[in-house]
Amino acid sequence: MMDLKPLREKIEQLTEELLRLQSPDGAWRLCFDDGLTTDSNMIMLLRILNIADEPFIRSLAIRIASQQQPDGSWKLYHDEREGNLDATAEAAYALLYAGLYTPYDAPIVNAKKYIRSRGGLAEVKSLLTQVWLSASGQAEWPNALRVPLPFLFGEHPLFDLFTLSGHARAHIVPTVIMANSLYARRAPSAPDLSDWFIDGHLEFKNDPPIFAAFSALFDTIAQTGLFADASHEAWKRAEQYMLDRLEPNSTLLTFSTATMLMIMALLALGYDDHSPLISRMVAGIRSLLCRDRPHIQVASAEVWDTAMLSYALRETGLPPSSFALRNAAAYLKVRQQTKLADWAIHNPDTPPGGWGFSDVNTLYPDVDDSTAALRSLLPYVAESDTAGATNIEDDHAAWQRGLNWVMSMRNDDGGWPAFERQGSTTPPSFLTFEGAADIAVDPSTVDLTARTLYFLGKELHLTSSSSWLEDSVRYVLSQQQKDGSWYGRWGIAYTHGTGAALQGLTAIGVANDHPAVRKAAAWLLSIQNADGGWGESCLSDKVKHYVPLHASTPSQTAWALDGLIAVSPKSTPAIERGIKALLQALDRNDWTYTYPTGAGLPGSIYVHYVSNNYIWPLLTLTSYIHKYGGN
Repeated sequence: MMDLKPLREKIEQLTEELLRLQSPDGAWRLCFDDGLTTDSNMIMLLRILNIADEPFIRSLAIRIASQQQPDGSWKLYHDEREGNLDATAEAAYALLYAGLYTPYDAPIVNAKKYIRSRGGLAEVKSLLTQVWLSASGQAEWPNALRVPLPFLFGEHPLFDLFTLSGHARAHIVPTVIMANSLYARRAPSAPDLSDWFIDGHLEFKNDPPIFAAFSALFDTIAQTGLFADASHEAWKRAEQYMLDRLEPNSTLLTFSTATMLMIMALLALGYDDHSPLISRMVAGIRSLLCRDRPHIQVASAEVWDTAMLSYALRETGLPPSSFALRNAAAYLKVRQQTKLADWAIHNPDTPPGGWGFSDVNTLYPDVDDSTAALRSLLPYVAESDTAGATNIEDDHAAWQRGLNWVMSMRNDDGGWPAFERQGSTTPPSFLTFEGAADIAVDPSTVDLTARTLYFLGKELHLTSSSSWLEDSVRYVLSQQQKDGSWYGRWGIAYTHGTGAALQGLTAIGVANDHPAVRKAAAWLLSIQNADGGWGESCLSDKVKHYVPLHASTPSQTAWALDGLIAVSPKSTPAIERGIKALLQALDRNDWTYTYPTGAGLPGSIYVHYVSNNYIWPLLTLTSYIHKYGGN
């Protein structure tokens, strides 16, 4: 049995740090660092709108410039082997637009050389990169995006927009509006990137020729005027679709990326650059600026961080009656959503009651945040029976609505999705962009299903003896890889999925000696690093098989240990080596501490949750002490 003193000291240190970081309203507002895409896009947007906020633009540009590699490229993550073409194109374009460099300065010369060595801008494949190059007049619009709006918003649409995930719709609708109008806006200060294309053709190579034929046919039909009325109505419906999904801070479903695209789409529809609506939307995007660094977040993580951190602190022994945890609970209670939204299309008979990811999210709840909030609030619902509270009935009813919402969101395959129950499937060829297959739909995933099972088992004491939950167990088991691992969609990647699956399965009563459990535990042990920790490359998320990082990160070490502790009745030398490695990883101030272990869009967006180095280590260290070390 290892010495528990270092564990308790680290728990105390992390707890003290978190209590200092908590906001007065009870929330934790830690940065959701998703890389440089949003910062680059923000610079482009401000220049196009002629908003001359030079100190802000310069701060974003300096951060972007600081991450350029010696070969002129930018990477999405530390161990990306050859840089990233799309990230380099966005970053270099933004730095020129910002005025931080001229085309003749070494950073831009090197970036251009790198881009041309990779085939030039014609080879970029990210949707956002292509859209910004097209909308700012640097490239031709991809024909694949010129889907006639009556196909999506007509009286009898040919394509059901709601087969796409909500986050895909939020980005595709404004994009299709711009593409259909061939909108391009080049500001006077815009650089000229034409020689960043190799052959002078300002087109993207992942735009299949068949889409060009379709576009020509659509243009011919449009010229006849036969469907002019239907087309006019479709444009109005597309505009209203975006307007109906603005959150209280005037962002589109709280996504900064989607909001930027919507602003550009409104310009294409004839809105004035400085209309009150666009001004409010720009302010909404700026509200997503991190507090500790010049970075515009894709979305802010207040609800997730507050729910998970308050739960982790409670597990360490901080009493629910403490001011910090009561304050966090008060914050979460008022973030429960009360509106029917797009999720109700495939789940029509359920009242609202979920929670979203961000502070002002009122229209886009998700299963993971909802289970996190329910778990965080459970002690206050349970205690209200004896606490003499006047709102006992309200607290119980609200909490139960949240639980009912989560339970109703389960798919027919037994698994849980993130945002919406699964309807019909989007044709695989509909989107041809990097990561489209992962972002276009919102299927059941092992990591979200397992975390839901963990909540139901650990907190509500449900077991797999229920035939209803047995379906979920079968779903998780059906997704296990031949090597014993599970893929995790929202964390990197197989380490994340496998640790979560083991916790979820055992929490609802699957035996430790179940063949799938034994095989998964053996796989985790087989990838343990020499230093005792675990680390997995973001490349796993893209290629869909495990790729070692050859270094240990705090969150991935914690995820692996969570799975092993869940299935190990006694502490083992491997687990003890892992705990020591976790403590060491938390004390290192190097790239492994900030390596992005959160998954956004495979191949394009990876996330460093600042909260990850608190939530998961705290839960792992306290779990070890509770299981193996007594009180």
